[in-house]
Amino acid sequence: MSRNDYNPMLRDVAAEPAIAVLELCSIARGVEVCDGILKEATLELLFATPVQPGKYVMLFTGGVDDLISALRRGAALAQGDLVDQLLIPQIHPQVLVALRRRDGEVKGTIDALGVIETSTIAACIRAADLALKRATVDLLDLRIANGLGGKSYVSFTGEISDVRSAIHAGAGAAEADGRLTRQVVIPQPHPELVRHL
Repeated sequence: MSRNDYNPMLRDVAAEPAIAVLELCSIARGVEVCDGILKEATLELLFATPVQPGKYVMLFTGGVDDLISALRRGAALAQGDLVDQLLIPQIHPQVLVALRRRDGEVKGTIDALGVIETSTIAACIRAADLALKRATVDLLDLRIANGLGGKSYVSFTGEISDVRSAIHAGAGAAEADGRLTRQVVIPQPHPELVRHL
């Protein structure tokens, strides 16, 4: 049996989707860059939109090679307007679900709450992915830019030790990039707070 032969033990294994993000400080340049990356590579644009305060963000998915090519082209077109960029070859499924979700409501009690706040969208998505891959936690919310003055945040719930571990991993990455605004872990948050998450 060669390495290219079908292996029935691998039939249920699927790679998670790859995503890429470009964040610019100019809306006009963002529109131009978005057109350029769509012409550069075969990819699916999940969203491209202006965000506060006057930035433009693009989130796209596709093959890793296409995403690398698109990011390279986007960065070249963006010039000095590039704020942040990101490529995650295998994004955690909860992050993708959260990016597509509009609103939800937390019901019941939660053991612990963790929040990571970042200055860029890409840093927040990266922090969310790393946190989910580090510990057994559930992603509660992922908010990006609009209504937040350009900042973003992600929140998690789970057992206190898992939430601490997840927040440490995600916030550590954002801090290393100089993009961490704040991080908190709240053991047994008040039920009234949980109702408003």
